[in-house]
Amino acid sequence: MAGASLVGEGPARVLRGAIALAFALLALLLPNLAKAACTPVASLKPHLWRASTADPSLAITFLGHASFMIETPAGVRAVTDYSGQFGPAEPPDIVTMNRAHGMHHTLSPDPRIPHPLRGWQDGADPPRHNLLLRDMRVTNLPTNIRDFGGGTMVNGNSVFIFESAGLCIAHLGHLHHLLLPADLDALGRIDVLMIMVDGGYSLGHRDAVSLIEQIHPRLVLPMHYFSEYNLARFLSLMREQNYAIELSDKRTIEVSRSTLPIQPTVIALPGPH
Repeated sequence: MAGASLVGEGPARVLRGAIALAFALLALLLPNLAKAACTPVASLKPHLWRASTADPSLAITFLGHASFMIETPAGVRAVTDYSGQFGPAEPPDIVTMNRAHGMHHTLSPDPRIPHPLRGWQDGADPPRHNLLLRDMRVTNLPTNIRDFGGGTMVNGNSVFIFESAGLCIAHLGHLHHLLLPADLDALGRIDVLMIMVDGGYSLGHRDAVSLIEQIHPRLVLPMHYFSEYNLARFLSLMREQNYAIELSDKRTIEVSRSTLPIQPTVIALPGPH
């Protein structure tokens, strides 16, 4: 029996060594993993909707149509689907644009804007952005959209992702279709989702709900709804999905990791739509 015990000790020692090596490698990787603000959707954990001063917060303002302004703790300001028609008095640091039509882009943005980012393909290659400005990173996921003739405009749109203060915000632009698994993997964890809910120009209402269910954000900000009827129909469908609904009388909200809602929530902000 003693001999049998000694024979088994060698493999056991090897196994313990392998386990120790694995933990050592994991410890080396963890600091790098911690730097990624967006993690896979499946790892998202709910947070209480509560006031907190522990985490930095972002200010999000609905400017109108499909334009939001995102302001970071370090003062970086980014405006989505910038056309020059909706925006702050002073030029922002970053603007993102999509090709669908003139309300979502301009070919001649204010020259005082340091970083105008086009979301459509201009040349042989898809648009690729990875901009780091102080405490904000902006990346994009190119998508196809319909053209006015009923055909396909390849890479005519981008989902723009804004990472700051430990939050990941996705603006879907003029997205016309549901996402593929590879797209969802590329997006990673999304905390705040900005989505068009016009009911037809981009996506039908039920497809918009399905798209939200694909992404699993904690907070949804509707835009591009054109009428109170369109907004009300979308909100009714989201109630059926057990989303909390808030109708805000303020155009600006503040969001931090500590104040993300435990129940997925839609907040409709006032402004030109």
